[in-house]
Amino acid sequence: METITLSQAELEKLVESVALEVVRQMGPEPGAWLTEEAECGCGHASGSGKIQCVNDQPAEVRALARLMDHTLLRPQATRAQIEQLAEEARQWCFGAICVNPGWVPLAAEKLRGSGVKVAAVVGFPLGATLTSVKRAEAQATIVAGAEEVDMVMNVGAMRSGDHESVENDIRGVVEVCHSGGAILKVILENAYLSNQEKVEACRIVQRAGADFVKTSTGFGPTGATAEDVRLMRETVGPEMGVKAAGGIRNLADAVAMLDAGATRLGTSASIAILEEAAVALAGGVSQQHPAPASAARAAQGY
Repeated sequence: METITLSQAELEKLVESVALEVVRQMGPEPGAWLTEEAECGCGHASGSGKIQCVNDQPAEVRALARLMDHTLLRPQATRAQIEQLAEEARQWCFGAICVNPGWVPLAAEKLRGSGVKVAAVVGFPLGATLTSVKRAEAQATIVAGAEEVDMVMNVGAMRSGDHESVENDIRGVVEVCHSGGAILKVILENAYLSNQEKVEACRIVQRAGADFVKTSTGFGPTGATAEDVRLMRETVGPEMGVKAAGGIRNLADAVAMLDAGATRLGTSASIAILEEAAVALAGGVSQQHPAPASAARAAQGY
C-alpha cells in the first residue's frame, strides 16, 4: 500500500473525525469513555512510569484505539499469547479484541470490567460450513462471553449467484447474535469477489440485518484495500458499520482505511499503529514503518 505523509494539521483533523465517530458509537454519554477509569484497565496512573499504556497518550490516540479490534487469529496462538493480547487491550483500551472461539472464555475472563469487548470469529476462515453450524458456533461464543461476532459469508454461494442462500445464512446468524445482545460483522472476503459481487454482497448483508460489513479474514490472498472500503461505504451508506481488516500494518494503512469510510479496524499491529500516531502527532509526519518497539508485533500478521 502506498505510504501517506501527513502534516500535523491534517493528522489532527483526521483523528478529530475519528473521535467523533467513537463518541457516536459508544452511546448516549459523549466523552464518558475518556474518563481515567474507562481509558485503561491496567490500574496504573498516567506518568507512573510502570508500563506504557493509553493513559500516557494524547486524546486523539485514545480515540483511535477505540476504533480498533486488537486481533490474534493465528491457529498456533498459545494461551500465553492470548493472555498478553488481553493485557495489551486493557492497557490501550481498544474497542475489542478478536479471537478464535476456543479462546473466548479466557479472553472474557481477562477483560471483565475493562470496557474492552470480546469478538469471536464464526465459520472462519472459509465461510463454507452449514448455517446451523454457524448459528451454534455464534450461540456458544456469546454464552462464553463474546459481545461481537465476525462471521464469514458463504463465498462460494455468493460466486455461484445463490443470493437467497447467502442471505438466509447471514440472517440465521443475525437472529442468534441479536437475541443474545451481540452485534454481527459479516466478512465478505473481497479478494475472491468482483466489484459487482462486492456491491451485491453488501446489499445482502444489509437486508439480512447485520451490523457491519467487513473486508477480509486476513487469510485470503489479499486483505483490505481503500478502494474496497470506499465501495462498501458507498453501497451501505452512513448507517452501517464498515470494518477494514487484513494487512493493516502501519499508520498510513489505518489512515487510508478510515479516510475511505471504515469505522472499525481489525489488525494485529494495533499498538505499533498507535505508537506511530503518537509520534506523528508530536512530530507532524507519519512514518512508513511501525515504531521499533512494536515491530515484532506488527510482523506477526493478522
